[in-house]
Amino acid sequence: MSMRVQLLTHTPEPEKVVAAAARLCYSASSIDELMGRERSEQESLLSKILELGHLSVLEHAVFSFGVEGISRACSHQLVRHRLASYSQQSQRYVSQRERFEAVTPPSVRHNPELASRFEVLLNEIHTLYRDMVEAGIPAEDARFLLPNAATTKIVMTMNARELRHFFLLRCCRRAQWEIRIMAKEMLRQARLAAPLLFANAGPGCLDGPCPEGRMTCGCMTEVRQEFLEL
Repeated sequence: MSMRVQLLTHTPEPEKVVAAAARLCYSASSIDELMGRERSEQESLLSKILELGHLSVLEHAVFSFGVEGISRACSHQLVRHRLASYSQQSQRYVSQRERFEAVTPPSVRHNPELASRFEVLLNEIHTLYRDMVEAGIPAEDARFLLPNAATTKIVMTMNARELRHFFLLRCCRRAQWEIRIMAKEMLRQARLAAPLLFANAGPGCLDGPCPEGRMTCGCMTEVRQEFLEL
């Protein structure tokens, strides 16, 4: 199964909500009046908010993504972002008896001998898993065999502020390759839904020096062009 990322839903008119929340702090106007402001005013205000780093108002805009075909190794990294909500397919209740899908890293796939051994081992794990389930071993116990390569499905919800932080870390070229691919696709879809909120979102080198210091990838110009074209 190949990776699939979907923006399932988000706060209606997220940029309007964020702009209204920002104005509310300094205005005597009613909520209706604040929500009725022209988009040109939103653009100016949101640009200023992002420039100054006053990001708390971004927490009023929420985005939910569905992701399929990522490895458990990837999902374990993902759930470290604690300011989010997750619902993940259970290996306890969803039996892998038919055949569990697995992610093969490119570095393994490009080595024919090791890729063959990798596949043999996955087949052995599957056979033993199936035999255990057929022998009456509960799926919650048989799952102890399943590797980090086993695929999973997850629905996650983050607010716009946490999403920007997520993109800052996981779009970086020093992020693990799988979560980076996922993060880039999430950012692409988030930009379509709320271009003002995410236009300059991405790795930390987009609008300043590389935050990785001596660990930099050394490709800042290339990275900036990559996210300009995303």
